Amino acid sequence: MCGIVGYIGEEQAAPILLDGLSKLEYRGYDSAGIAVYNGTEIQMIKSMGRLKVLSELTHDGAKLPGTAGIGHTRWATHGAPSDVNAHPHFNKTGSIVVVHNGIIENYLKLRQKLIRRGYEFVSETDTEVVAHLLDYYYQGNPLEAIAKLMHRLEGSYAFGIIFQDHPGEIYAVRKDSPLIVGASSRGNLIASDVPAILKYTRSVYFIENEEIVRLSKESMTFYNIDEEEIEKQPVTIDWDINAAEKGGYEHFMLKEMYEQPKAVRDTFSPRIKDGDIVIEEMGLSDEDIKAVKKIYIVACGSAYHTGMTCKYVFEGLARIPVEVDLASEFRYRNPILEPGTLVIVVTQSGETADSLAALREAKKRDVPVLGIVNVVGSSIAREADHVMYTWAGPEIAVATTKAYSTQLIAQYLLAMKFARVRGEMPDEMFASMLEDMERLPEQIEMLLSNKEKIQRFANRYVAARDVFFIGRGIDYAISMEGSLKLKEISYIHSEAYAAGELKHGTISLIEEGTLVNAVVTQEELFKKTISNMVEVKSRGACVMAVTQVGNTEVEKAADYVIYIPKTNRYFTNSLAIIPLQLFAYYVSIGKGCDVDKPRNLAKSVTVE
Repeated sequence: MCGIVGYIGEEQAAPILLDGLSKLEYRGYDSAGIAVYNGTEIQMIKSMGRLKVLSELTHDGAKLPGTAGIGHTRWATHGAPSDVNAHPHFNKTGSIVVVHNGIIENYLKLRQKLIRRGYEFVSETDTEVVAHLLDYYYQGNPLEAIAKLMHRLEGSYAFGIIFQDHPGEIYAVRKDSPLIVGASSRGNLIASDVPAILKYTRSVYFIENEEIVRLSKESMTFYNIDEEEIEKQPVTIDWDINAAEKGGYEHFMLKEMYEQPKAVRDTFSPRIKDGDIVIEEMGLSDEDIKAVKKIYIVACGSAYHTGMTCKYVFEGLARIPVEVDLASEFRYRNPILEPGTLVIVVTQSGETADSLAALREAKKRDVPVLGIVNVVGSSIAREADHVMYTWAGPEIAVATTKAYSTQLIAQYLLAMKFARVRGEMPDEMFASMLEDMERLPEQIEMLLSNKEKIQRFANRYVAARDVFFIGRGIDYAISMEGSLKLKEISYIHSEAYAAGELKHGTISLIEEGTLVNAVVTQEELFKKTISNMVEVKSRGACVMAVTQVGNTEVEKAADYVIYIPKTNRYFTNSLAIIPLQLFAYYVSIGKGCDVDKPRNLAKSVTVE
């Protein structure tokens, strides 16, 4: 989950590396480092802490002159955060330097082998093994040494590598960890993600598994693991460069919450044509849709929560049985994937390690996979049989908001499309739901405009120890995401429960002053959830409720009520989640937490 960047060209490398790392810090931020070839030797500075520490140590890059370099921002896996464990890592003579994103699974075995051959290690990382193993194989030909290295490594990796006696070159390698290459008139770049190089180029090459690239300031050459030259075509990135900047907002998370109306509209508007849903890039025919007998939605974190919501949407509208799996569990439970099964993998980055492994497991069993992805050209977008893009634009804050909202919309559209094709939805209902969908952006804007009211309530719970979220059906899925938002950015212990399960043990945790957030948007479950609110309130809980306009009966069982506009019952997550995002944000702000970079977390989980 680390971020790597590299540059070779006519300009000073260090400031470009620091700028690129600043766009990748969401991938890891417990330490950072850069290494630059100065014409004589490779110089390196690295430090524990946020990137600003490294910027200060290098005087914003001025202390490391040179036009070729690599950099790294770390999320610790092997070895605690420290100056020594920070990347880059040298070989024994300081003539080869490496940055790495991923995990080398057989590093202990390789480390012991190298120690027996006289190599000494100064860090606890798996990456230092790579630097020494390159030294062991290197006989003057970098490509040959890298190919031999790749044959020995087990695990996932993206590398940036500089060899001192090849000063006009940078090498990069990829296996199961994201890596892109950018070509610009100012030089050539490598990075873990597009925002790091968007300032310099929009022409990007996506590196595939077991590919190597050699960059000079004028050119780049691609190779496979057998050292054979291969051809690749660039992709033009059309993101607005300002989308990766804060744009005057205090935090990326706040900015991205306010981008949700546009992101939601951008996801559905191009796909509603002449009163129908048309998903041009997906490639599923009506016959394919009619042949589906079962759907697995596979995802991690917030994307998993969208799947939990859309299980109700698919089953309710299209009458197709749906299972929702955590990607980290999917392939280990040996799922039964029979003919007629469709696996839908939902991911913002398209690089999530567990989701990618689940995709490959499904494909290995000849089951078609549909990827719902934000990042064009990402691994899951390329490897899935079918793809549907969410078009949310870059999301920088670790805690997702707009990507979550667009994943919901994408799955609503799919469920409606499937229902229409399979003859399960009357035309009148279909048209009504499209109208409700088209109102969502304006309704989200209205909810965001009430942020001060939610902020005042959130300030009362800055010191909370435990917060619970309850709901039934889709409301339970909304509660899961609301709980996750709160715990991941405020560090308050929070759990979501199906409201009907309270009496099966959970209610014993309720005590005087405990905050319980109840989501009450499903009309057929309205009275049952209110009875659960009364149960916790009678035991001393303070109850905050999120419900639709008109449900004033909730006020009898709640201390504080947030009303959301009326919408189709299947779409309520898109509205109810907004006040829960704002609540989590303002509790975190009140506690003085780093909203965009929560402790121990990173944006894109690219290792198991």
